[in-house]
Amino acid sequence: MTVPVNRLLALVCAPALAVGLSACASSTSTAGLKGEAKEVAQTISNLQSDATARNEKKICANDLASTVVTGLQGAKGGCEQAMKNQLAEIDSFELTVQSVQPNAAHTTATAHVKGVFNGKTRPATVSLVKEAGKWKISSFSEL
Repeated sequence: MTVPVNRLLALVCAPALAVGLSACASSTSTAGLKGEAKEVAQTISNLQSDATARNEKKICANDLASTVVTGLQGAKGGCEQAMKNQLAEIDSFELTVQSVQPNAAHTTATAHVKGVFNGKTRPATVSLVKEAGKWKISSFSEL
């Protein structure tokens, strides 16, 4: 099954990207987290910073998993243009990291988050994968 690029972007990036674009949103906090869990939360925070700066190049190079970037390269203008388009469509969302659970091998992790999507507070899951020693966002799903 093929997922349209805009839907894929929304599922992978919208909630995390939107954090940085909301006038009332606060920074993603890594306080109280240690080790891998802190690194995972920091990845979400980095995405927020890059989105706030509207730095699509950094988002594609540093924040998204290679599989996501590869998938977006097929879109007109590639990953950077897809991110630019997505950032332009996002209005006001907030995202709070509730918990982080790295797998035993520390190669994948799941962050349970709570965000405001279309005016309603909803839980969601952000999946991350470790690539070359760095956590990167691989998927997003609303619960």
